[in-house]
Amino acid sequence: MNRRTRLLVLGPLVAASFVAAPAAALAAVPHTPPAAVPAATCSTSGVLENGKVHLSGGGFTPGPAYVYGSAGFGGTVEIAQNGGFQVMNVPPGQYSVRQGGEMTQCSG
Repeated sequence: MNRRTRLLVLGPLVAASFVAAPAAALAAVPHTPPAAVPAATCSTSGVLENGKVHLSGGGFTPGPAYVYGSAGFGGTVEIAQNGGFQVMNVPPGQYSVRQGGEMTQCSG
């Protein structure tokens, strides 16, 4: 094969390999999903000697949230920068916390 024919035949093949190599290299890199956002949690303590419970939670976004309670207690709480909150000495009952469009049921 003469030199001119080799260049005409091999040139496009070599160019195609340069185009395909980056795509193949990207396909070989494993895709890792983004880290999951921690789920917000909330719980109540056992009933204390004074007949009240402590309400606490974590994994929330810093800022205001609203606490709903079955015993009539409710109000705004401020979520700290670490995502946690505590409300001391509330009546025993079922509680939930709403922040944005998310509702978190408290256990305990």
